[in-house]
Amino acid sequence: MTPIKSSNCLVAQGNALGPAIVRAAEVIREGGLVAVPTETVYGLAARADRDEAVAGIYRAKGRPDFNPLIVHVADIAGAERLAHLDATARKLIEAFWPGPLTLVVPRREDAGLSAAVSAGLPTVALRCPAHPVMRALIEAAGVPLAAPSANRSGGVSPTTADHVFSSLGHRVDLILDGGTCARGLESTIVGVRPGGRWTLLRPGPIDRETLAALLGHENEEMARGGIEAPGQLASHYAPGKPVRLGADAPEADEFMIGFGPVKGDVSLSESGDPAEAAARLYACLHAGAAAPQSRIAIAAIPGEGIGEAINDRLRRAAVP
Repeated sequence: MTPIKSSNCLVAQGNALGPAIVRAAEVIREGGLVAVPTETVYGLAARADRDEAVAGIYRAKGRPDFNPLIVHVADIAGAERLAHLDATARKLIEAFWPGPLTLVVPRREDAGLSAAVSAGLPTVALRCPAHPVMRALIEAAGVPLAAPSANRSGGVSPTTADHVFSSLGHRVDLILDGGTCARGLESTIVGVRPGGRWTLLRPGPIDRETLAALLGHENEEMARGGIEAPGQLASHYAPGKPVRLGADAPEADEFMIGFGPVKGDVSLSESGDPAEAAARLYACLHAGAAAPQSRIAIAAIPGEGIGEAINDRLRRAAVP
């Protein structure tokens, strides 16, 4: 397939992805913005070592400047150049990288990152993604990439290239269309604390029990006040309509998102599979946002395992 030119944004897909990654790396090095798939959601990538490039992310998304960004690296060596990694961080990296885990760790003074990446905090959020397109872009660009979700701030996260274009359109220089994201939920974020302690800052595909099995329940700390990482704003992932949670059936003028035996206009998972529900969550919210009904109702989702992450997103989506 050939690249598609739409407005000021080039969308590359299929057989065009190889040459497009080369072009995307050029866009990144020149300070531009590239939307790129990861195993979680599509990210809006820019070089993390240049102030004007990072400012472009905040401007395109309409993102508040107190909300830090995640920096994507190719491997642990890339992380070591940017942050101080203790034994706990290294244990997490060995177990879950590459993959959907972000670590909030002390930032090195000589990291060379734009200060805006950390939103004034002494820490930096680091992730090593598993998606081959994102990994190829990091390698080709040769610089660490700041990459929050590729959508307007506070809205429903994108899991397809169409979602990206609908939300950001001409604000992006290039969209790399790698199909639908497999996980469908943003990465788990863990704050690494002194003395082997840890905090779950944002639930995600790697659930709390899995983390505790590795790090110990007794070492878990409650989250501190304030914003330490992405995804902690009270209102987030919002479809632009009132959302009612725990619904058994739709009321008048409600678009129903079902789960398991609860039927709907669409279903997160007709079989009641939480992993499938996570992968389909944002697609269903996008469908609800585009539907003619003025409100959205969503069936109850069990809170165990990845259900904690799903319910975290739904609670924030339901905040006015």
